[in-house]
Amino acid sequence: MLCLGARLTLWHVNVAQGDSKAENLMSAQLSGGCDHVHTKIESAPIDNHVCHCNVCKAVTGQQTTHVAFFNYGDVEVDHPEKLNRQPFNAANPDGPLELCTCKDCGAAIMLDDKQKRIRVAVPNVMGYDVASFPEATYHAFYDDTKGYAKPHDGRPVYEGLRPEFKWPASA
Repeated sequence: MLCLGARLTLWHVNVAQGDSKAENLMSAQLSGGCDHVHTKIESAPIDNHVCHCNVCKAVTGQQTTHVAFFNYGDVEVDHPEKLNRQPFNAANPDGPLELCTCKDCGAAIMLDDKQKRIRVAVPNVMGYDVASFPEATYHAFYDDTKGYAKPHDGRPVYEGLRPEFKWPASA
């Protein structure tokens, strides 16, 4: 995991290169959720990628999914008692990630880590303003067996998470 200073440096580099979304995140908050459960984030993501994994494909129905990891304590949920929790990965029901949905309307709210390391936002699925959400910085979990061309949009492409990513300690 990058230390806060390194993460801020990366965000400042993005701002210097004209990334207004990075600049806006430093001075504004992100909010998502539904009419019944709201999330609020005031910190930059610790990881922000376009995911090509089969689990994301199965859950979202999308070929690729924009996924942002935040430190566990950086994502506030106003009504956690209104969340239904189910395994994120049906093939690994005892895995650490849970898909949290609203008990009232069924909307996807976030992915929650049972080990309390991260919380995950999928902007176009979890009620965030996609236009103001920071853009993904790389492609994760791509492999040639996916049946489609390797992305060529200028962002790095990896077979897993970016090599320098370190899972944070539990909160």
